[in-house]
Amino acid sequence: MIEMKNHTFESLDKNKLQRMLEIKQLYTDGSLTQHEAKKRMQNEVGSISPEEFAAAEQLLKDEDPDECRKEDVRSMLDLFDGLIPATEVELPYGHPIDAYLRENIKMKELLHQGGELLQKPFIINAWSELMEIIVQYKRHFSRKQNQLYSALERKGFDRPSTTMWVYDDHIRDEMNEAMELLNEKRTERFTETFAALSVDLHDLMSKEELILYPTALKLISSEEFEEMKSGDREIGFFLIDMPEYGKAKEGGVQSSSTGNFMEDLATLLAKHGVNQTANDPNAILDVAEGKLTLEQINLLFRHMPVDISFVDENELVAFYTDTPHRVFPRSKGVIGREVRNCHPPKSVHLVEEIIEKFRTGEQSRAEFWINKPDVFIYIVYVAVRDENGKFRGVMEMMQDCTRIRNLEGSRTLLTWENEEHGTERNDSPTNDPDDNSKTELTPGTRLKDLLKSYPKLMDDITQISPRFKMLRSPMAKVVLPVATLKMMSEQSGVPIDMLIEKISKLIDTY
Repeated sequence: MIEMKNHTFESLDKNKLQRMLEIKQLYTDGSLTQHEAKKRMQNEVGSISPEEFAAAEQLLKDEDPDECRKEDVRSMLDLFDGLIPATEVELPYGHPIDAYLRENIKMKELLHQGGELLQKPFIINAWSELMEIIVQYKRHFSRKQNQLYSALERKGFDRPSTTMWVYDDHIRDEMNEAMELLNEKRTERFTETFAALSVDLHDLMSKEELILYPTALKLISSEEFEEMKSGDREIGFFLIDMPEYGKAKEGGVQSSSTGNFMEDLATLLAKHGVNQTANDPNAILDVAEGKLTLEQINLLFRHMPVDISFVDENELVAFYTDTPHRVFPRSKGVIGREVRNCHPPKSVHLVEEIIEKFRTGEQSRAEFWINKPDVFIYIVYVAVRDENGKFRGVMEMMQDCTRIRNLEGSRTLLTWENEEHGTERNDSPTNDPDDNSKTELTPGTRLKDLLKSYPKLMDDITQISPRFKMLRSPMAKVVLPVATLKMMSEQSGVPIDMLIEKISKLIDTY
C-alpha cells in the first residue's frame, strides 16, 4: 500500500478499504459472480462513502494505467449499487462542481437527441448539427484535466490523472472518429460509433457524479474552489451560463488573467533571487541583454506569436505564456504541478524520456508536429541549461503554423492586415463606405458572416469577453462554421441582448 497523503484518507478504515479491493479483484478475475461479489460487499464492507471508494482506488499499487478504460464502469457501478449512497449537495450557482454537473445535464440531453435520431432515417444535416455541439464537450475534459485533477493531486488523490484521464481521452478519440466518419458519409459505421460513444459518456458521467465530484467536495476547500474559478473561465464551459466573476473593467468587460499572470511571474522571479523587486511591476530588472520592468516582461510574453511553457529541474510546471492565441488550454492550476500529470497517461513515457535525456545531456532538442486538414501545429522541446551546462529545466514552444505553411512568393512591401482584406470585400452592401445600411444582428446571426464583413471584429471581440480569445486558436475551425450569436452567448455567459449591443457598438466604429 502507498502512503496516504490526505487527512481525510488517513482517517478512513484501512482494513475496510482493503476488503473492498480484495472482493473487487476477485470479481474482476472472474473468481466471483457479480451476485456473489455484491453479497460479500454488503456483508463484509457495508455502506461505502464516495471518499472511501476513491481512497480504495488510491491504495492500489502498481496498477494498470489503462485500468479505467478496461474496467467495465457500468458493471462496477452495478457491483457497488446501493452501497454508495447518492450524494446530493446544495451548490451555489457558478461553483466549479455545479458547472460540471450542469454540463453533464446538457450532454445527457444531446445524447437523448442522438438516440432519437438513431431511430429515424439517417439525415446527415441533423447529425452534423448535433455532433458539432457534442464535440465542444472537450472543454469539460480540459477543465477536469487542468483544474480539478490538479487540485486533487495536491490533496494526495492522483488516481484521476492515471486512470480516469485514460477514459476521458478514449471518449475524446471516439468523438473525433465519429466526426471523421460523418464527414466521410460512412453512415453505418458512424451510427455504430455514436452508439458506443453514448454508452461510454453515460458511464463516465455516472462515475464522475457518484465518485469524482463528491470526493472533490470532500477534499477541496471552498477557498480553493474559489481560486479555481478564474482558471475555469480561461478554459471555458460547455453550453452553460456562468455568473460574472472578478472585477469588471470599464464598460462591463471582465478583467483578463493578466493580474494572475503577473503574480505567477513575480513568484517565479522571487524564487530566483529578485524578491526585492518582484512585487513591483515598475522596478527595473537586469535581464540578459538589457533592462526591463516586470510589466514589460509580462507584456512581451503575452504578445509572443508562440506559446511557451517552462518546466523546472524538479519537473514541476513553473510558467506558461497566457497568449490570446493559445493552441491548447492552460490554466493557473498547472503551476507547481508535476509535468507527468499534465499529460495523458499514453504519452507520459515520452515526457519522461525527453526529460531524462535532457537531464543527462544525451539530447537537447525534440520536435513534434500535428498535421491535420487545415491545421498544422509545430511543437519543440528545448533543454534549458545554465552557463555551467547544468540542467535547469525544459522549455516547450508551440505554434500554429497553418498560415505560415501556406505562404507563397515574397512580400517585401509593407501591407497591413486590414488592407489585405479590406479591398477585396465589395460583394456585401455592408462593406460599401457609401452605404449607410447596417447588418441587423439577431441571436441566429452567424459569426462567420460577421467576420467576413468585419474582419477587425476578430481582434476586438475579446473586449467583450476574454472567452472569445479562443477564436484565435486552431480549435476555432471547429466552431466558426456553425457558431451563432446565441451559441456565443451561451459559451461566454454574456447575455444575448448585451452581446448584440456590444458587437453593434464595435461595428459602429468600423
